[in-house]
Amino acid sequence: MSPAPASFLVLFLEPIRRYLEDDDVSEIMVNGPGKVYIERGGKLQATDAVFASEPALRAAAANIAKSVGRQLDEAHPQLDARLPDGSRVHAVIPPLSRCGTVVSIRKFKRETLDAAKLLRYGSLSEEGMELLRTIVAMHKNVMVSGGTSSGKTSVLNVLSSFIAPDERVLVLEDASELQLQQEHVVPFETRKPDAHGKGEITIRDLIFSALRLRPDRLVIGEIRGGEALDLLQALNTGHAGSMSTIHANAPLECLFRLETCALLSGIEIPLSALRAQVASAVDVVVHTARLSDGSRKIVAVSEVLPLDGGNYRLRDLVAWRTDRRLDDGRLEGAFEMKAEPTFAAQARQLGLAVPAVG
Repeated sequence: MSPAPASFLVLFLEPIRRYLEDDDVSEIMVNGPGKVYIERGGKLQATDAVFASEPALRAAAANIAKSVGRQLDEAHPQLDARLPDGSRVHAVIPPLSRCGTVVSIRKFKRETLDAAKLLRYGSLSEEGMELLRTIVAMHKNVMVSGGTSSGKTSVLNVLSSFIAPDERVLVLEDASELQLQQEHVVPFETRKPDAHGKGEITIRDLIFSALRLRPDRLVIGEIRGGEALDLLQALNTGHAGSMSTIHANAPLECLFRLETCALLSGIEIPLSALRAQVASAVDVVVHTARLSDGSRKIVAVSEVLPLDGGNYRLRDLVAWRTDRRLDDGRLEGAFEMKAEPTFAAQARQLGLAVPAVG
């Protein structure tokens, strides 16, 4: 059994022990020895926790790096690591950070988020969830977009739970966060270069292998760079039903981000041809957001339509509407079924549910 965050880190991070042990705290941010913030319930809060000194904090960060086989020193001033329990740690030391050693710990959630919990938390309506089940069952390619800490990985976990148990799913991640429940799952993880800059294995390398391992679906933790082009080509050559996440502020921006990431591949491709690939590869964008009251919701499920004059077109199938802010700060609103997908008739022929509009 993997150690809990507190037992693993407490030797190095005693000043923030109580937050490591608090399941309601999702992230801990240390901005130098004298400033510690936490995220609880989707809201940032300042704390009174302090480290004894900058050397003490830096030594703690260096010890964390060493414990997971990494280095954090003048030659390697940044650390991006996954702890044995699944928590993510990123650290930056001076002179890159001007306020002292900076550490962020995104705690691993031991409780798996499922569709029922998303509904209970008000993150989506029952009709919207029903539509997502149909989208996955029909092997539509899905991109989950959203800002930092908007719940993209959690939503991807829920979407993956709708995959049929008899399908072979290959999961590619920079750091293992997804918790797929299917029987036939083959997980892969990238590898950082060693101290001599050798031995790195990227998402692009993993996609190359994955496509030769007979996947029914590809699930990629996050698209950040040139691997976008490899994914687009895979989706356009028969690997339907795949899904991934990407940082974006709106469903339309998700497509532009994919386009930009693909251009980082170093392969020259006309923009018109690339845009056509994006529009034909991605069927649905599921957009997540952390709202001003701290709640996380799937604020839009949008279908990608064929290009119009070389421009992207999307149609919202489900959208969140904010009506008002209550006295306690919570937002009140509702999910609306905006339109039927173009594949509604096909879905009904297959016996799949398509929620009514209006």
